Amino acid sequence: MADAAAPTSPQSPGEKSERERVIDAFMALLGERAIEEIGFGNIAARSGVSLAQLRNLFGSKMAIVAAHMKEIDRAVLGGVEADMAEEPPRERLFDVLMRRLEALTPHKAAMRSLRDSAARNPGLALALNGLSVRSQQWMLAAADIPAYGPSGALRAQGLALLFFSVLGTWVKDDDPGLARTMSALDGALGRGERLVGLLDGICSIPERILRGRPGRRRRDSETIAA
Repeated sequence: MADAAAPTSPQSPGEKSERERVIDAFMALLGERAIEEIGFGNIAARSGVSLAQLRNLFGSKMAIVAAHMKEIDRAVLGGVEADMAEEPPRERLFDVLMRRLEALTPHKAAMRSLRDSAARNPGLALALNGLSVRSQQWMLAAADIPAYGPSGALRAQGLALLFFSVLGTWVKDDDPGLARTMSALDGALGRGERLVGLLDGICSIPERILRGRPGRRRRDSETIAA
């Protein structure tokens, strides 16, 4: 008689969990086709999990999108530099949002696909907006800008719309220095400041940020101007 099945061995440190494999598989598929064209069978096959396991992990494709956004939130929050605490609020927010874009870089094709689908599908756009507002509340917190109460909710919604607009530039920006993206983000923060009081009238980003950002985001001012 066959032996009883051996107990499942513990997950090795370098091995991804089923949940992580599903998220990775979904983002890879999203880089290849529109979200409307991705079926649960496609996700299960790409990730190597059964449909039963997939259903146990996620109830919908939007739940996978939400899980991915949460992973990006955690990556950004875990990388906030202590030396940014002394900088003006707008510069802190600029830094946080650039970190978010850097964390999204491996998924640029997927983000382009998702953004294109949202432009065609109002229901999807509304659902994504809700997820984005929640993420942007954390981004505001990372920049030490209040994100609670009515004014905080307005800031988070304004920032979600602002970030969506900047994504339009970022998905087409092939420059490793992201000069166009940085310029678009700077301009969008200025507009958001005037339109919705995103930063409560804080002055524009100091000139030194355009001369050269600290650390790994240091940029040449002539490149930014271009």
